[in-house]
Amino acid sequence: MPLWALLLLIAFAAVTFASHFLFPSVRWFFRRRLERAVSKLNTRLKRPIEPFKLARRHDMILRLIYDPDVTQAIVDYAAKHKVREDVAFEKARSYAREIVPSFSAFAYFSLGTRLANWLARLLYDVRTGPKNGEIIDGIEHDATLIFIMNHRSNMDYVLVTTLAAQSSALSYAVGEWARVWPLSRLIKAMGAYFIRRRSRGGLYRTVLARYVQMATTGGVTQAIFPEGGLTLTGAVRPAKLGLLSYVVEGWKPGGRDVVFVPVAINYDRVLEDRVLIGAAMRGDRRFGASKRSVTRAALRIVWQRLIGRFQRFGTAAVVFAEPVRLSAYGEAPRLEDLGRDLMGRIEAAMPMLTVPLISRALLRAQAPMDEAALTDALQAMRAEGGANPGLITIGADDVALACKALARRGAIRQGDAGWTVTEEGKPLLAYYAASVAHLLPEEDAAPASHFSAPAGS
Repeated sequence: MPLWALLLLIAFAAVTFASHFLFPSVRWFFRRRLERAVSKLNTRLKRPIEPFKLARRHDMILRLIYDPDVTQAIVDYAAKHKVREDVAFEKARSYAREIVPSFSAFAYFSLGTRLANWLARLLYDVRTGPKNGEIIDGIEHDATLIFIMNHRSNMDYVLVTTLAAQSSALSYAVGEWARVWPLSRLIKAMGAYFIRRRSRGGLYRTVLARYVQMATTGGVTQAIFPEGGLTLTGAVRPAKLGLLSYVVEGWKPGGRDVVFVPVAINYDRVLEDRVLIGAAMRGDRRFGASKRSVTRAALRIVWQRLIGRFQRFGTAAVVFAEPVRLSAYGEAPRLEDLGRDLMGRIEAAMPMLTVPLISRALLRAQAPMDEAALTDALQAMRAEGGANPGLITIGADDVALACKALARRGAIRQGDAGWTVTEEGKPLLAYYAASVAHLLPEEDAAPASHFSAPAGS
């Protein structure tokens, strides 16, 4: 036998041995270690990771595309678009591969939650509602928990991931902004699933709906932003009912209950505020922040941190409202009523922070206000709006720091008589005042004209 033929035979034998014996054994070894690690982790979590979330991604994709509803949608798609059913099947498979995450407990708890906690504590003084833990503890373990949140910043993902880390692993619905490599790989490893917000195709909607319903039936803890995107004005927007409709339609009376926990999030400073205000003034949702500007801002924060000159962006607060059980709506829940109830509870629980209240006070003021007058006004507004005293206290030092932060951004200026709003700062202050406007009567601090012209800064 020629030497080249012998070497080729040995190579084929080695590949066969590796693929049939070595690789399966190695995969089995690491999978067993992973299962033991997850079992140990589940003893520390208030809500253990459900088997659905730990299923292999390949198996989950097959289960999804062979679902009867998806199969019927494939047939309908083929008939409507006059293509072969195997072509429609491949289209459904591509949708399933795009949606289904590849959850890694290691990536989530060893990397993701630690990074989220570090980033949140680096940028903000993070405050939580005094009843947050009590609310989660009061939810039965066999129910599916779904956090329903207002969407003010992309930091929302980071904050809620940090707060939920002691309870369970969250599964987020994220938009197309995150479908860039390598961010997409990390996000999928964290258990998030992508959704196309502009897709209206029946086949895609069926695949997405069935995945959400399977996850809900499987008890996966989820997080949903029902507003459908970041608020441009600072105010809470009405709920878009897409994902909520999938949850409601897939729920069966008498089965596993679904418990929604409304989550109100507010900030003393939203990282993207200038970008969002600019989009509001143009009347579109084209966010002009470039990768270069984002990278430059991140590097500036890192440098200031290294030289000890970095100051955090004030307070970021997360408050859980009283849960809503889907079973409480009867056997045929009305989706519109559910959406209004959830968003109403989010609005009622909205944290009343220093910068939003200062913004409202200064926009309403007929004359300059010094820090003592601002402190009195803020305390009166908090009492009037029913602010939770267990969340934060506002004193003269807090007002002074917040005013200096707004002054550095050119939003307010200090004169002999006190602080006044600059013309360029009106849109910025209106944006923050809008986050608490619904809690306070006779609100006239944020008229629409504040968003009708460029901010000039």
